[in-house]
Amino acid sequence: MKKPTALLPAVLVALLLAAPVTPIHAQTLASDPLFKTIQALDTQLFDAYNHCDLEKFGSLVADDIEFYHDKTGLSRGRQALVEGIKNNICGKVTRELVPGTLEVYPIANYGAVEIGIHRFHHPGHEEPGSVGEAKFIHLWQNKDGVWKVTRVISFDHQSLNK
Repeated sequence: MKKPTALLPAVLVALLLAAPVTPIHAQTLASDPLFKTIQALDTQLFDAYNHCDLEKFGSLVADDIEFYHDKTGLSRGRQALVEGIKNNICGKVTRELVPGTLEVYPIANYGAVEIGIHRFHHPGHEEPGSVGEAKFIHLWQNKDGVWKVTRVISFDHQSLNK
């Protein structure tokens, strides 16, 4: 019969292997410089979006941006995206980042990925069910010290019940 202490190393190894692994490179802390940078860029991007500052908005997205939307499909190119904002968003929709949902992770030799949940409002038309939420992923490229969004995935759009 084996002694209980002989099983201890095997049990410890099994527990370590079963424990959740925390990503070492996760940059989700508000005090992290990369997190602060992407958070500030998100604020700039959506302040421009909310105030129909198409020049500022366009300056934060790459020429060859790809925007994947679960309801409308794929849009390619800065001009198409800016025109879409002008024709479908300006004066009709505002976006807010849902507090506590922002995650930022570095992408080696490229930039960062931003993940979160955003909420969309229709100013002047805030009837029950008119507010929507969606998840998003933004890929930010840092090229020569200039950050631009190169890919966007906006998905799981849902109406919120008030």
